[in-house]
Parts: sequence; C-alpha cells; structure tokens
Amino acid sequence: MSIVKINVLTVPAEQREVLEQRFASRAGAVEGSDGFEWFELLRPLEGTDQYLVYTRWRSEEDFQNWMSGSMKEAHQGGGERPKPAATGSTLWSFEVVQQASPK
Repeated sequence: MSIVKINVLTVPAEQREVLEQRFASRAGAVEGSDGFEWFELLRPLEGTDQYLVYTRWRSEEDFQNWMSGSMKEAHQGGGERPKPAATGSTLWSFEVVQQASPK
C-alpha cells in the first residue's frame, strides 16, 4: 500500500494568501515525480493557523527520492529567497492500510 506524508505548516493569517500563491505557482512540479499519487493543500477553516500539505506516494523510497531531488531544487530556487510564509513545519508519516473509492 501507499504512504502518506502530511506537512503541518503554521501560517500567520497575514501570510495565508502568500503561501497559497506560492503553492499555485508551483502547480505541476510534483505530479511528474516517480511514485507520486496525490497532492492536496488544505486551508484551515477555524480554530487553527495550521495548513496541511497532503501528499501520497507509492513508497517511502519514492518520497525520499523526490525529497533529495526535485523538491530540494524547487525550494532552493534562484536569486534572492523570499521571506518564508510559514513560521513552523512538522512532517507526519502514515501508511495506508485501508482505502475506499466512491461507488
């Protein structure tokens, strides 16, 4: 079964739009990665300032290959680096043990 990586980003209210624009400008950057299965950026509705970045991968090895290759390059970028939109980050890892699809 697949693995899920959830990056928990603490984002102050005044940086929400910045964060979402940065993700939108990278649209398509992860989709071509070997083993990539799914991506979602989840915006909090109430009670928290934490966004969730949900990715699903065929294997831990595929995720690690992306982390050491394409993701690292995307976050290094060129020229002057902009101020981070998130003030903290935590990575959660899960193994998919059950799943369901709409009938």
